Amino acid sequence: MKRKLQVFVSSTFQDLVEERQAAVSAILKSGHIPAGMELFTSGDKSQMDTIQKWIDESDVYMLILGGRYGSIEPTSGVSYTELEYEYAIEHDKPLFAVVINEDALETKVKTHGTEMLERENPSQLEMFRQKVLSNISSFFDDTKDIKLCVYESLSDFSSNRDLKGWVSAGEIANTQSLLDEIGRLNGDLSDVKEQLEDAQKRVAEPQKNTSLTEELEELSKVLKNIEVTLPEHLNSGGEAVTKKLLALFLAAKESLIVGITNQHGISETQSFFYHNLCPKLAIHGLMQNEKITGVRYRRFVITKKGMDFLAYVERKNVPSK
Repeated sequence: MKRKLQVFVSSTFQDLVEERQAAVSAILKSGHIPAGMELFTSGDKSQMDTIQKWIDESDVYMLILGGRYGSIEPTSGVSYTELEYEYAIEHDKPLFAVVINEDALETKVKTHGTEMLERENPSQLEMFRQKVLSNISSFFDDTKDIKLCVYESLSDFSSNRDLKGWVSAGEIANTQSLLDEIGRLNGDLSDVKEQLEDAQKRVAEPQKNTSLTEELEELSKVLKNIEVTLPEHLNSGGEAVTKKLLALFLAAKESLIVGITNQHGISETQSFFYHNLCPKLAIHGLMQNEKITGVRYRRFVITKKGMDFLAYVERKNVPSK
């Protein structure tokens, strides 16, 4: 069946008009469907809900990153563009990005003025840029590079059978009997796997307890060496302070056990936990991000490994500093 993938195009607005149009044109010429932020108004929380819904319903997420960081969401202190990018990553959305070259940015500034540069949040833009470059991304000098990247990326994504895309109703065959048989076979396979896992657990349990203790001990040392900066508005002293990740984890454990969501209206402390503390803990398997049934927002919750670690710290009375 010939599928059309829906591609959500994310970027800052006024500085990347030509680049975004080039991406949309290339998506259409590739036989796919573009969707983008030009349909919405940045800075409105209700619009963020709409944008997140469009990202959910799209098959692929594309970011065009230029010389601007974009409008800031006041609760998290993060730009709306970066929030869209984080949302796509958290939801395991297939994605790719094109990032402007430094020379190309200089040329753009000479042609269009300093409005093409980020003057209010340059450090945040640089951190966002490094985050993007650590994932699937490429540089562009002009719109031809953007089109080429779209063609190549969508060609790769089109071969991914896990992406549903849009299919003409006339091409859909009746596959219910095949799906029923697959479901039955999957059920049988699950029973066999469960029996095998039970047997392996009984054999490996003594070794597991020893290795788990060693792993948790090493993890406590790692967390003691990771520093996290608390912004000044979250510190009673009114100044930004640096804390150890282990100390913050232990101090916030009650909230983390209950779960931290990114729903609208959360406090500044909860927003900091969700966007800064929880992702750092998730890297070490102590937190996980999950979808909550019936709502659009997501939640970070502590994992079994996280609970084991807290129990280990309490039992051993491990100092947090």
